[in-house]
Amino acid sequence: MFTLLSVNVFAQEQIPQPIQEFKGKIGRTYAESESDYPQPVKPKAGSPNVIVVMLDDVGFGQSSTFGGPVEMDNLDKLADEGLTYTRFHTTGMCSPTRAALLTGKNHHEAGFGVISELSTGFPGYNSIWPDDAASIAQILQGNGYSTSIFGKWHNTPTWEVTANGPFDRWPTGLGFDYFYGFNGGETSQYEPDLYRNTTPVDQPYSPEEGYHLTEDLADDAIRWMKTQKSNNPDQPFFLYFSTGAAHSPLQAPDEFIEKYKGKFDNGWDAMREETFNRQKEMGIIPANTKLTERPEVLEAWDSYTDEERKVLARQMEVYAGFLDHTDHYVGEVLKTAKSLPGGENTVVIYIVGDNGPSAEGSMTGTSNVYLAYNGLGGESFERQLKDIDEWGTPSTEPHYAVSWAWAGSSPFKWMKRVPSHFGGTRNGLVISWPEGIQNKGEKRTQFHHVSDITPTILEITGIEQPKTVKGFEQSEMSGVSMAYTFKEEHAKGQRDTQYFEIEGSRAIYHDGWVACAFHGIPWQLNGSKNFDDAKWELYNIEEDFSQSKDLADQYPEKLEELKALFESEAASKDVYPMDDRFVERIVTPDRPSINNSRTKFTYYGVTERVTNSASPRTPSRNHDIVVDLNHKKSDEGVLVTDGGFEAGYSLYIKDNRLYYTYNFFDQKYTNIISEIELPEGDIQLKAVYDQVSGQRGGAAKVTLMLGDKVIGSGDIPRTIPVQYSATSTFDVGKNTGSSPSEFYHGDFTYSGEIQLVEVTLK
Repeated sequence: MFTLLSVNVFAQEQIPQPIQEFKGKIGRTYAESESDYPQPVKPKAGSPNVIVVMLDDVGFGQSSTFGGPVEMDNLDKLADEGLTYTRFHTTGMCSPTRAALLTGKNHHEAGFGVISELSTGFPGYNSIWPDDAASIAQILQGNGYSTSIFGKWHNTPTWEVTANGPFDRWPTGLGFDYFYGFNGGETSQYEPDLYRNTTPVDQPYSPEEGYHLTEDLADDAIRWMKTQKSNNPDQPFFLYFSTGAAHSPLQAPDEFIEKYKGKFDNGWDAMREETFNRQKEMGIIPANTKLTERPEVLEAWDSYTDEERKVLARQMEVYAGFLDHTDHYVGEVLKTAKSLPGGENTVVIYIVGDNGPSAEGSMTGTSNVYLAYNGLGGESFERQLKDIDEWGTPSTEPHYAVSWAWAGSSPFKWMKRVPSHFGGTRNGLVISWPEGIQNKGEKRTQFHHVSDITPTILEITGIEQPKTVKGFEQSEMSGVSMAYTFKEEHAKGQRDTQYFEIEGSRAIYHDGWVACAFHGIPWQLNGSKNFDDAKWELYNIEEDFSQSKDLADQYPEKLEELKALFESEAASKDVYPMDDRFVERIVTPDRPSINNSRTKFTYYGVTERVTNSASPRTPSRNHDIVVDLNHKKSDEGVLVTDGGFEAGYSLYIKDNRLYYTYNFFDQKYTNIISEIELPEGDIQLKAVYDQVSGQRGGAAKVTLMLGDKVIGSGDIPRTIPVQYSATSTFDVGKNTGSSPSEFYHGDFTYSGEIQLVEVTLK
C-alpha cells in the first residue's frame, strides 16, 4: 500500500514559494563570508511519476476492456496490473471534462459549462480559467515536478488563441513546462494545426511519408521523457497524454482499419447486444443489468438497404481502427515510461473518453463532418458510397452515424452531450501503480467523477492543495480522492452527491439515486427548446445499473427531493443560466474578440495559422480582398486562403493567371480564373465576394479585378453558412494544413513579394 509523502511545506501552502531568507554570512570578502544558496523545491525521494491518458469521444461499451468490440490491448494489460473502475463519470462534453479533471472542481465552477467556442458572458460559461482554481500541473510544478502535455488542449478562451496570446491560459501558463499539440476541439490527424509551447509549428513529415498525429504525439512524449530522465533522473514527472482520438475526423492507417473489415456487418443492434453479453461475462456490469432500448428516433439496422449497410459498416470499421491505433501508441508511451529510471513507480490513470460516443455525425454519418457543424446534417449514402474507400485517409474528414454512438454506450441510454443519462457520462477508467497498488486485476464499483482525479493525485503524491497560487487564494476543490479504493474492493464510496448539466440536459446523483431530465437530441446542433418541457425521470442505480426502469411515478417524493437538490447544486455552482443553443452561440456579440467589431484586416506579407477567433469572418458575408504585390511572370502561389479540403476558399496565382477557388464541403468546387495573364511589376489584385442571395448558405458571386478592370467572374451556387473549418486556418502568402483547391497541394508559398493584403467586410 502506498504511503503519503511529505514535501516542502512552503511549496504546499504557497506557489511560488516565498523568497528564502538568507541565513549565511556576508563579510567584506568571500573569504570572510558564508554562502547560503536558495535551493529549488524538490519532491521527497520516492515521489511517483504520474501519467494521465485522456481519450476523446469514447463510449463505455466500445473498448475491449469494458466489453466492447474494439481491441485495446494496452488498456487490457493495464487493467490486469491495476484497477478497473466501472462507475466513473465525466461531464458529457470535452472542454468541461478536461477543466474538471485538471482543477478538481465541477466544470461550471471552472468556467467551462460548455466548450470555449460556445462561451457566454456568465461565470459558469465564460471559458476563463479562474485564478482560484490552480491546475494540477501548477501544483505539481510548484512542488518540484517536471510537467508536460501532449495533444489536445481545449481550455483557452477562443479570443486568446492567437500568435500574440496572451498565453497565461495556454498550457505553459497553467503549469505545464512543455506543450506539443493543438489548441482547440479537434484537428486533422494528417495535417494538424500544431503548436510547440506557444509557437505554431509544421508537422515533421507529410501524410505521404506516413505522418499521423497520434504517432507524432507519442514520439514527442517519448523524446520528452527520455530527455527529462537523462537530465534529472531523480525528478518525477507529470505527463498528460491528451489525444484528439477518437474525436472526428476519424482517420487512421489502413492496416488498423482493415483489421476490422466485416466485423460490423451485422449492425449496431447486434453490436450493442454482443457488447452487453460480454460486459456481463466479464463482470463489468451486474448480472441483473437490463439492456436499455433503442430510442424511437433511431432506425433498426435491418431497415437499411444492402448498399446503405455497406456504408454504415465501413464507418464503424474506421472508428474501431482509429481507437485501436490510438491505444497502440499510448502503449508505446507507457512502455518507455516503465523502462526509464523510476519506471515501476509510475501512476498511470487511463481515462477512456472525455464523454460518451459522439452523435455529431448525424443520422447518416458523413465523410465531411463540417457539414454537420454548419447545421446541414450528414451526407447521402450515395455520396458516401463514392468515398467509401477513402474513409480514414487524408482525403476525408469523416464521422460515423448516430446509431453507432448509441451502440457504443451499451448498456446505457444516449451518448455525448446528454449528461442526463450515463450514455453521455459513464466512461471507463483504469488506474495502475505497481509500487502503490497491490490488488491486481480487480474492479471497483464506487461512484466517482472526473473532478476526483486531481485530489487523488494530490493524495498519492503527499501534496496538499496550496492556499495561494500566484497570489490568489484558492477555493476548495469539489472532488474527493479515490485513493481509498486502492486497498479495499468494497470500501464505502466517498462520493455522495454529483450534479450533471450540459446544454440543458441535467441530472443529480445522491446516495444511490439519480434524477434526470433529458433536453434535446444531441445531433441537432441548432434551435432551442422550452426548459420546463423536459420530463424528469428517477432511477435507483444501486438496483438498476443501466437506468432502465423509471421510478418517477412510483416515488414522487424522492423525485421532488432530488430535483430540489439539483436546484441547490446548480444555484451554488454557477450552472445557471442554462443554455441549449449550439450553432447560434458560435457568434456571440459580446464575447471578447480581436475581430468582433473589425471590418478591415490588414496583413503585411506572409501571415500563417490565423485561427477563427482572429481571422476575418467571411462565410456568407460580402467582402473584398485586395492584394498589392510586385509580380514577375514566373511568380505563383497562394495570396490568401481560409479553410482546407473540408471547406473554404483560396485566392492564388498559377500559370500567371489569378485563380479563386471556392470549396463547398468537398462536394462542389467553383473555380474562377482570370481571362488574361497578369502583367509584371507593381500591381493590385482584387476579389469581390457578393452574397447575392442575401442568405447564409445561399448563392454568391465573385468578381476578379486587376486595378479597376474586371478580369473574371463566376457564380457560387451554395456557400458555407457559418464556419469553414475548425482544423484549417486563415493564411496569407502560403497554405498551411490542407488545401481548399484541387489545383495545388502543399503550402504553395507565393514565390514573389506580397506587399499588402486587405480584407474588408461589408
